[in-house]
Amino acid sequence: MQSINLTYLNRQDVEQLALTNDEILAAVESALHAQGNRQTVIEPRMHLIPRDSAEGHFNVLRGVIHPLGLAGVKVVGDFVDNYKHDLPSELAVLNLFDPQTGVPKAILDATSITDMRTGAMTALGAKHLARADSKVLAHIGARGTSYWNVRLLDHLYDFDEIRVHSRREESRTAFAERLSRDLGKPVKVTADWESCVRDADIVVEASRLPKPQPMLKTEWIKRGAFVVPYGTMSAVELSLTDIMSKMVVDDWGQCRKGLPFGALREHVDSGRLSEETLHAELGEIVAGKKPGRENDDETILFWHRGLSLSDIGLGHAMLEKAKRLDIGQTLKFA
Repeated sequence: MQSINLTYLNRQDVEQLALTNDEILAAVESALHAQGNRQTVIEPRMHLIPRDSAEGHFNVLRGVIHPLGLAGVKVVGDFVDNYKHDLPSELAVLNLFDPQTGVPKAILDATSITDMRTGAMTALGAKHLARADSKVLAHIGARGTSYWNVRLLDHLYDFDEIRVHSRREESRTAFAERLSRDLGKPVKVTADWESCVRDADIVVEASRLPKPQPMLKTEWIKRGAFVVPYGTMSAVELSLTDIMSKMVVDDWGQCRKGLPFGALREHVDSGRLSEETLHAELGEIVAGKKPGRENDDETILFWHRGLSLSDIGLGHAMLEKAKRLDIGQTLKFA
């Protein structure tokens, strides 16, 4: 058998690459463009629950991006109490392969990839679906992905007001302080959901509830807003979908009936969100196959469950930059 080497990028390597906001957004948008042009393969995520889903679980995401010549499998743990062990709630590994031969190409610490690509999906959803004059952002949740949601959204919109809330006072205060320092602007900490969400132009719900509970009230959402709920457990009312002009997802295969978890799981199971009521997958909009926002009065919802293609696209961008900067290790596989 011929010699096979693969690239390994650990946490320090990924940090050293220091991908810019524009590099992150471009990598994920290129993956969405390929998806919209049917140049990809996506398998619905799988779950491994060690004991109790309320404590945590593993997600396994799988996909292929043919224009990049890469197949990928990411395994990410999502454990809500990891902060008690001084660990991020999500730790991940991304494995990349040649889709023609199955030859391993790379192993990457995907913890920050998961955070970055989630933020990029939220921001790219806003790019195509939010009002261009959006100036007030409401963000519920302070986990790792939340930072990149706010950072990349503000990169596109330069908000006049950013409000944040999370269950624990210490986490929301620290979150706001980090954002304020990095973005160079004030970030408002709110004590409750309503004062955070009501009348905001863009609402992102990334809560960590132990079980479904309608914490975000539909009446707080103003006409023309862009709403992104993506918590593992639903935090929204069933009526939320009733006020939407358009509903968009990242991949319908991961949202359809019969699958566990997700912010709109009950909406799908009850038929409120279905193939008939769904406007588009975001990739279709990015590729120009379907329209995004068409007027300022549209109230639009975007539900993203975590797209394997965004991991692969961002992993590819990191490998290319690592090659240029001579960062990372080469491991002998065979």
